[in-house]
Amino acid sequence: MSSFWVFPGQGAQQPGMLHTLPADPLVGECLREASDALNEDVLDLDTPDALRSTRAVQLCLLIAGVACSRLLMAQNCAPDYVAGLSIGAYPAAVIAGALSFSDAVRLVALRGELMQSAYPTGYGMTALIGLDQTTVEHLVSQVHSPDTPVYLANINADNQFVIAGSDQALARVAALAKAQGAAAAKRLAVSVPSHCELLSEPAKTLAQAFAQVSVQVPTLRYLSGSTARPVLNADKLRDDLAFNMCRVIDWRSTVQTAYERGARLHIELPPGTVLTGLARRVFEQGSAVAFQGARLDTLSALSREEERRHP
Repeated sequence: MSSFWVFPGQGAQQPGMLHTLPADPLVGECLREASDALNEDVLDLDTPDALRSTRAVQLCLLIAGVACSRLLMAQNCAPDYVAGLSIGAYPAAVIAGALSFSDAVRLVALRGELMQSAYPTGYGMTALIGLDQTTVEHLVSQVHSPDTPVYLANINADNQFVIAGSDQALARVAALAKAQGAAAAKRLAVSVPSHCELLSEPAKTLAQAFAQVSVQVPTLRYLSGSTARPVLNADKLRDDLAFNMCRVIDWRSTVQTAYERGARLHIELPPGTVLTGLARRVFEQGSAVAFQGARLDTLSALSREEERRHP
């Protein structure tokens, strides 16, 4: 088998995303487990108002990813590789058997709270499409200063990048990008400046919480979205999860690594389809599909076919 399951990050969230999960006992069990871990009803987290909170967004992404993965696994489907973009690394670690779901729920709740409290207003992230990396880095360097901090945060594809920083700095880089011919400069539904040194202190606090939690060696090939390399031991995985909020995400290389190592079926867990679009540029000799909008039996058939092709 050579399948690669991926989990999206913030910006993919959708109102009602937990309520629209498949009506299956496994999903209900997942929702109850998350509610018990938090001592609150997680079905209250996916309203439009609730999703203004970084904590709620990240919890919804974790729960949706794990619930739908369990549905696939109940169909005797299992990935060879897993990876997650930013918060998506947490459901990836759960599915890789490295972190218990209940521990992941509590850690993600803390992660969201730390990030939100560090930058409650005035910061965020913007996607730039249509420019190369050298140009984006040059524009960032023109604007960045102590008063207008801005950083390259995500390398999503050859011509798609995300920057993080203050509102003023993001607006200035966006204007420069459009003047340079960018196809789009779009503010994302992310209210914190992720994947840059602005979140170094919250990451250190999260690492202290991780020190109290059991992390196991992954039973599947877990690829770091930061380094695009496999993480093979528990301590490195703990570090990867705790500090990914303040490290640049190299999703382009992560997808390329999975493909180069033989993955030919790319399945994006809910919510959304953005990662599937990015993967199709790499998986030319394979298939890239999203759980959202697909039939469970179709995904199961694709997985079985891939397993037969590459036993």
